[in-house]
Amino acid sequence: MTDHYTFRFYNSLTRQKEAFVPLEKDHVRIYACGPTVYSYAHIGNARMAVVFDLLARVMRSLYQKVTYVSNITDIEDKIITAAREAGEGIEFVTRKYERIYNEDMATLGVALPDIQPRATETIPEMISLIENMIQRGHAYEKDGHILFNVPSFPEYGGLSGRSRDDQIAGARVEVAPYKKDPADFVLWKPSTPDQPGWNSPWGFGRPGWHIECSAMAEKHLGLPIDIHGGGADLKFPHHENEIAQSCCAHGSHDLASFSKYWIHNGFLTVEGEKMSKSLGNFILAHDLIEQGISGEVIRFVLLSAHYRQPLDWSENGVAMAHKSLDKFYRILDELSDVANIDVKIPSSLIEALCDDLNSPKAYAELNSLAKAAADQKTPESKAAFVAGARLMGFLNQTPAEWFGEATQSADIDTMWVEGLLLERTKARANKNFARSDEIRDELAAKGIVIEDSPQGSKWKLG
Repeated sequence: MTDHYTFRFYNSLTRQKEAFVPLEKDHVRIYACGPTVYSYAHIGNARMAVVFDLLARVMRSLYQKVTYVSNITDIEDKIITAAREAGEGIEFVTRKYERIYNEDMATLGVALPDIQPRATETIPEMISLIENMIQRGHAYEKDGHILFNVPSFPEYGGLSGRSRDDQIAGARVEVAPYKKDPADFVLWKPSTPDQPGWNSPWGFGRPGWHIECSAMAEKHLGLPIDIHGGGADLKFPHHENEIAQSCCAHGSHDLASFSKYWIHNGFLTVEGEKMSKSLGNFILAHDLIEQGISGEVIRFVLLSAHYRQPLDWSENGVAMAHKSLDKFYRILDELSDVANIDVKIPSSLIEALCDDLNSPKAYAELNSLAKAAADQKTPESKAAFVAGARLMGFLNQTPAEWFGEATQSADIDTMWVEGLLLERTKARANKNFARSDEIRDELAAKGIVIEDSPQGSKWKLG
């Protein structure tokens, strides 16, 4: 571990703030549950990706080696339904949305995980885990299904703290006559000839969702792992079931024998309301990008609240993020004549992030670094500001690119662009959205991206 920093965070498993100590000296192993690729990722999915990207960045600044695994769920009933509705094979659907997800997250400054396994490439490991659970008396076969028997594991519920009644209520979506207990959940299910499936000791079928992550985490990181997590919505039943499966497959009653630490990020609301399709406020990260909102702005908003707290997505929040980043880029532009040097990431910023990944506190420190750079105009103050911003995932462009001024190398008539932008603003005001879209497409064909905000529209070369 470098310097003297100690990373402390709230461990969902023990329900207390703890000092992080890796199981293997100077090697941190992290697993986060990735997307189920049958559609576009919503902004809540993006929050998880950004939070764990920041966690991995901080860990890389503290430890010699970090292995970050985040999976792709590419076999699940929702995928089968989406493929059937699209008239395509499931691999066509999953590869398409896997690519879009990775491209969208890259726009938000999220690096690819070190390993991004697909569930369909881990079937043998899933079957092996299920066989172990059957042999140890924790799983059983009924009507072609293999189910985990929840009462066989008295420690079940230790992560979520759910009572027996809560467990049954949460499992009702899968209540079926083949269950011994209402809380039991599916490990393997039969597939019909027109459904995807694999040969197994129990016939042609496919895995249940929960077993997938247990197998992928163990295959790529070994057990126990250091940190596991995802969105708070996964705590029960998904993460609870992962722990039960992995512990029981290996004969352990210690919940930490699967993962020592657990991190869960909070829920996301939109303008103060729960995000839902029925309310018409279901926001997709892909749509925000298509609308021209900068990936750095989206990232800034997603880190503006502490990761464990609820985050409210709002137009005002987007405008404030844009204003903050405008200020950072303006300062960087004013320092263009100041020499670039390498410095360590400022300790004040590292210490803020080592305090339970406190991004609001880190933003305050980043503002202080920005002010110091603007006031002092020294290579050291500039480098400290830039190093801190880039650890957070910002200042990835030049000021010219950010402010849409990088036109020197392109054959672009600035007056023509500004004229079309003015016409588009008028069209939007008159609710002539067809013309507005035509102008956007015309500019896009020239490689020009429009960024809309409450303060107006700006353009830049894409």
